[in-house]
Amino acid sequence: MVEAGDTDKNIEIWKIKKLIKALESARGNGTSMISLIMPPRDQVARVAKMLGDEFGTASNIKNRVNRQSVLGAITSAQQRLKLYNKVPTNGLVLYTGTIVTDDGKEKKVTIDFEPFKPINASLYLCDNKFHTEALNELLDSDDKFGFIVMDGNGTLFGTLSGNTREVLHKFTVDLPKKHGRGGQSALRFARLRMEKRHNYVRKTAELATQFYVNPATSQPNVSGLILAGSADFKTELSQSDMFDQRLQSKVLNVVDVSYGGENGFNQAIELSAEILANVKFIQEKRLIGKYFEEISLDTGKYVFGIDDTLKALELGAVEILIVWENLEVNRYLLKNSVTGELVIKHLQKEGEADLSNFRDVATNADLEVVEKLSLLEWFANEYRRFGCTLEFVTNKSQEGSQFCRGFGGIGGILRYQLDMRTFDELSDEELNFDSDE
Repeated sequence: MVEAGDTDKNIEIWKIKKLIKALESARGNGTSMISLIMPPRDQVARVAKMLGDEFGTASNIKNRVNRQSVLGAITSAQQRLKLYNKVPTNGLVLYTGTIVTDDGKEKKVTIDFEPFKPINASLYLCDNKFHTEALNELLDSDDKFGFIVMDGNGTLFGTLSGNTREVLHKFTVDLPKKHGRGGQSALRFARLRMEKRHNYVRKTAELATQFYVNPATSQPNVSGLILAGSADFKTELSQSDMFDQRLQSKVLNVVDVSYGGENGFNQAIELSAEILANVKFIQEKRLIGKYFEEISLDTGKYVFGIDDTLKALELGAVEILIVWENLEVNRYLLKNSVTGELVIKHLQKEGEADLSNFRDVATNADLEVVEKLSLLEWFANEYRRFGCTLEFVTNKSQEGSQFCRGFGGIGGILRYQLDMRTFDELSDEELNFDSDE
C-alpha cells in the first residue's frame, strides 16, 4: 500500500516540477530577474550584505531602464528577505523580478519558499531568466535503500538515500575454517562449523528486522534491499526461513562483491546503481499494471475518465487516484448571472475556447468565472477529503503512455465494485421522482 507520507512527497515533487516549468518559461527584458538559493545553516545577514553590495554596484549601470529594473529586483529581494530572521531548516529559495507576460505587459513576481527537503546549493544570479537547475536536486528520489553486506568475517548494515550513504551497524564473526584439527572428529567439527554458520545467518536476519522494519507501523522503512557479499552467505540469507517475510519482498538484487565491510558496501552500491535508478519507474509500472489487471479481470473495481472518477471520489469509493502529472484540465466554478446558482465544469484547452461552455442553455444567461484552478492542483489540495491516496504518473513507461492515451490520464482503483452505468440510470430516476413531487 502507498503510505500517506509518500503521497505528500509525490505532491511536493509535482509542485516543484510545475514551478520549474513556470519559472523556466518566464522571460524578462534586461537583467532584472534574480535567482537566490540559500542552503540550510546559511546566514540571512550574509545574503542581506551581499544584496546591499550588489545594489551599490548596480547603481553604476549606464543604461537608465536597465539600471532601474536591476535596482527594483534587488530591492524586492531585500524586502522579502526581511521577512526571515533566519534561514529555514531546509534552506530558502527566492525568485524575484519583472517578467514580460504573453500579451507583452510587464508584471512583478516574487516567489519564495522553503523546499520540502534540504537543498544543498548556494546561488545568486541576476539574469534575463530564472535559473532553476539547482531545484532539480529536489526531484531526485530520496528513497532509502538498505544494504546487507555479508562475508565470512562479518556483516555490515547500511542505507543509501540519494548520494548519502550511512553505516548503521557492523559486527564481526569468527567462523571456523574448513580444515580439521588434530585428534578432533571431522564429523563433529563439520557439525560445529555448520551450527556456527547457521547462528551467524540467524543473527544477521534478526538484526535486519531490527534495522529495516519500523516497529511503529511494522512496515519496512526502506524502499528496497540489496543483499551483497562474497561466498554464498547472502544467498543463504535470502532463502532462509529466519529472514523476515516483509523484507523478503523488498529484495531488489543479490550481488557478488569481492570484499566485505565498507569496501563491499561501496562495490554493492556501484553494482546496483541501475536497479536503484529505476525503482520509481518500476513502482509506476506496478501501479498501472495493477490498474490494467482490474480492467482485464473486469472486477468493476476501476474507474476512468474525469466524470466517472469524480463521481466515485464523491462516494468515497476510490482507494488510489491515478493522474498523469501533465494533465491539462482546469476546474471552473461558474456563476449563473441570472439565477445566481453555481456550476462546476472541467474543461480542457478546446473546451475553454468554446464559448457555449460559458452560457447556460436554459436561460441563455452568461456564466461568470468565480474560480479557475488546475484540476491537478485541486486534487493535491482535496484528495484527503475523499480518503484516497493520490499517485502522479508519467507517460515514460509503456504502461504509463497507454494510461495517458487510452484512458485520458485519469482514473482510479476502487475499494469495492461500482457499476458506473447503473449510477447514471439511478440519477435519471432520482430526477424523475423529484419532478413528480
